[in-house]
Parts: sequence; C-alpha cells; structure tokens
Amino acid sequence: MTPSLQSVVGGLDLRCCDCMDLMRECADNAFDLAIVDPPYGIGMDGGNVGYKGFNNFEKKGWDKDIPTGDYFQELKRVSRHQIIWGGNYFPLPPSRCWLIWDKGEGFEGRTYAEAELAWTSFDANVRKFKRDPLARGDYRGKIHPTQKPVALYAWILDNYAKPGDRILDTHLGSGSIAIACHYAGHPLTACEIDRDYYEAALQRIKRETAQMTLIDTPNNKLTDSRP
Repeated sequence: MTPSLQSVVGGLDLRCCDCMDLMRECADNAFDLAIVDPPYGIGMDGGNVGYKGFNNFEKKGWDKDIPTGDYFQELKRVSRHQIIWGGNYFPLPPSRCWLIWDKGEGFEGRTYAEAELAWTSFDANVRKFKRDPLARGDYRGKIHPTQKPVALYAWILDNYAKPGDRILDTHLGSGSIAIACHYAGHPLTACEIDRDYYEAALQRIKRETAQMTLIDTPNNKLTDSRP
C-alpha cells in the first residue's frame, strides 16, 4: 500500500492513510512502543469540546464508534508494548499499569471528564501526570478537538520509552506526539486518515520542531516551555 500523502521530517515518518493499511505493511514487533489515541466512541469529534468560546470544530462523525477487534490485534502484533489512551472505553485485558492524565481544577465538576486514562501493556505501577489545559492555555491554537499536550507525550516517552525506541502512532491527530518524539530523539511512524487534520498537523510539526520549544527541567523531565 502506498500512502496517499507522506512527509518525512527528521526522524518522523508522517503519513495520511488508513492505520489498518499501514499496520498490515509492518512486520511483527516492527515497533518498540505504540502510543495511540483512537476514537473513544463518545462523540468528541466536533463542537467546543470543553473549551467554551474557543475551537468550534466541524462535526465530522469519526468518534461514533470504537475501533474493531482487528485494530487492537494488529496493534499488538506490530508493537512490543502499547499505551492506549481511552483504554477504559475498550475491551482490553486487565493491566496493572494505567496512566492518568489529571486535568486539574479547571475540569473539576464540569460535564467533561476530570481525567483521561491510558491502558498499558507494562507490568508497573499506576502513574499520574497533572496538567490543567485551561490554566496552561492549551486551547490556544488548538487544531484538533481531542488534542493532548506535547508535555504529556514527553512525560510518557521519558518514563516508558528507552533511548532509540521506535514509536508508532496510528491516530496522529494534532501531531503532539510527533513534536515530543522529535525532541526526545525517537523515530516515529504515524498516520492520520483525515487529510484536513493531517495537513494541519504537518504544518504545526514543522513549525514547532524548527525552534527550541522544549527545555530540560531540573528533575530531568521534558516539559512544554510555552505558556
């Protein structure tokens, strides 16, 4: 299968194609770690999505259903380990290690979830990352309705990826993971089926990897240095 669009930015192989087609091309354990954020099936594909007055996205309908069992089977085949955002919405096996993105006080008591959960294949303790997207202004310049902070992916890579690990993302979305992989030095293969999202993410990735937007903090964890 030849992707309809493909761009290589440093160590980032970014494709506009169906993730199932991409994974069918791949050998078993082609990637060390898959970090993915597939549709949760909860209708978060448009509207204000938690940021009233900002980022009124077109309703596209891609968040009607969760991925099929074939998707999770292929993901496990092509990657040694997996981190799957929205794992609480999917029929996945028990795991001891869940990651929690605590969205902070800005999301407490609101209609939307106060935290998001990621299922992992690691035999490790539950870990929490705290970042309030409202307090940190993450809604500014948001290009995708389910966009996650670069700092969240930087934290994941710092804690769960070894140097040089090959990373897979089947739902590129806003491209946050690509920016984090670039600065952490991880080769990434990622795809996005929606051409509008893909082109917007590609512009963002090129812009934000062309300048030093990430810094090392005293505790040796990467964090987003922007407001």
